[in-house]
Amino acid sequence: MTNTPDQSPLGKTSAYQTQYAPELLFPIPRQQKRDELGLSGTLPFFGVDIWNAYELSWLNMRGKPQVAIATISAPADSPHIVESKSFKLYLNSFNQTRLANHEALLALLREDLSNAFGAPVHVALTPAEDFGKLKMGELDGLLLDRLDIEVDNYSPAPELLKANFEEATVEETLVSHLLKSNCLVTGQPDWGSVQIHYVGPQIDQESLLRYLIGFREHNEFHEQCVERIFIDILRQCKPSKLSVYARYTRRGGLDINPWRANFSTGKPSNLRTARQ
Repeated sequence: MTNTPDQSPLGKTSAYQTQYAPELLFPIPRQQKRDELGLSGTLPFFGVDIWNAYELSWLNMRGKPQVAIATISAPADSPHIVESKSFKLYLNSFNQTRLANHEALLALLREDLSNAFGAPVHVALTPAEDFGKLKMGELDGLLLDRLDIEVDNYSPAPELLKANFEEATVEETLVSHLLKSNCLVTGQPDWGSVQIHYVGPQIDQESLLRYLIGFREHNEFHEQCVERIFIDILRQCKPSKLSVYARYTRRGGLDINPWRANFSTGKPSNLRTARQ
C-alpha cells in the first residue's frame, strides 16, 4: 500500500522509542504531488534535499552519551521523501542505543535512510569537538523584501508572475525571507527564506514577491513547495536557466533545505542562516 501523509505520525500522539527502530521512518512517494504539477517521465530539474539534524545522541559501549550534528543529502530524483516527524522519532530511537563508534552510527544512518528515500543518500556527522568550526551565513542575492507592495492574496497564484520578453535576457539572483507555508497535515506554519537564480527574460520583482507571499496559507511539505515555485517560474517566465533554493527553519531539531535547478551550479552551501 502506498503511504499517504495522513497515515504518517504527524498530528498524532507518538511514543518516543529510545532503542534503535528503523521501522519508524515513514516514506511518502514524491510522485503524488508531482502529478498535481503535471510532472511525469523525465524531471525538468535535478537537486537535493539537505537535512540538518541537531538533536542526535546515542551511547558508547560504556553507556556514556555521545552527541553530533548530522547532515543528510537526499537526491531529488529519489522516489520518496521522508515525513519529518517520523525522521525525528527515528533519530530519537538512538538515544539509549549503544554503538561502538561514529562509523557504526553512520553505517546505520546511511542504510536506513537510503532504504527510506529509495536511493543512496549522503550522511555526514559533525562531532561535538568540531561544533566551533561550523559557520553561519545568509543567502546571497538582491532582497525582494525591500519592495513596498500591497498584497491581498495568500495562496499560490502562478498567473501573478510576469517577465519582460521584449528586452535582452538577464542573469539575477533574488532572495526573500517572506516565504511561509503550512504543514500539509497539521497546518502548522513552516518559515523559510528562498533564493532564486535565473537566466532569461527579466522577472518582474513585485510580481515575484507577491507570488512567494502567496504561499502563506498554502499547505504542502517543504520539498513540494520548492518544486511548485520552480515549475511555476519556469512555465510563466520561461528562463533558460533556473535554480530555487529554500532554507526552512528547524522543527523538532530538524531543518530541511530543498534545492532544485536545471543547470549545473554545484550543490548550494549548507550554511545555517540566522533564523535557523
